[in-house]
Amino acid sequence: MAARKRTAAKSQKPLPARSSPTPRGVERDKQPKAAPRRRGVMSPAVEFDRLSYVRNLVRDVPDFPTPGILFRDITPLLADPKAFHIVLDAITERFMGEHIDAVVGIESRGFIFGGALAARLNASFVPVRKPGKLPHRTDKVSYSLEYGESELEMHRDSLSEGASVLVVDDLLATGGTAAAAGELVYRQGAHVAAYAFGVELASLSGRERLTPTPVISIVRYD
Repeated sequence: MAARKRTAAKSQKPLPARSSPTPRGVERDKQPKAAPRRRGVMSPAVEFDRLSYVRNLVRDVPDFPTPGILFRDITPLLADPKAFHIVLDAITERFMGEHIDAVVGIESRGFIFGGALAARLNASFVPVRKPGKLPHRTDKVSYSLEYGESELEMHRDSLSEGASVLVVDDLLATGGTAAAAGELVYRQGAHVAAYAFGVELASLSGRERLTPTPVISIVRYD
């Protein structure tokens, strides 16, 4: 009998302690939770750092193409894969959740940004060129520059009626060239959703010439 009593005593193990239930409406974890970050939106610090990286790669060339002109050279930016991706990402992020049917790139550096953006936005790419460069029937528009007159052409069958279009160039100065490209878009029954540029020379007031259409620029010089 004694042996059986000792065995029974050994088999009685204490039950594990049970945590008390959390009352309804009371958070178990009192630590504050970080707010979820929306896709495609970067913090201001990260945004500043990456755009500063791009800006530092734009080279100032004095007296080009004529004496007294300070030329903003983007070729070092294009030569740096990280900087080029930053510019393309920064523009593409503005159109997340929207639909762009076509990207119109203006000759010639607008082709560099425009083709890459069209691929990212799953849109068609349409070149706008100087007269005599396009082989098929074209629409033509004349416009004024600070040093004279110029013309641009686009194939007549480039855009469908009501298409949403992004007009892209490397640099926004007075806005005359971009506005002329926009006129070619409207002549085909499409509409300009926005203008996008790698560099903006704000002192030349090109943005005001393009309003009320949204204008996106990545590096801005006041």
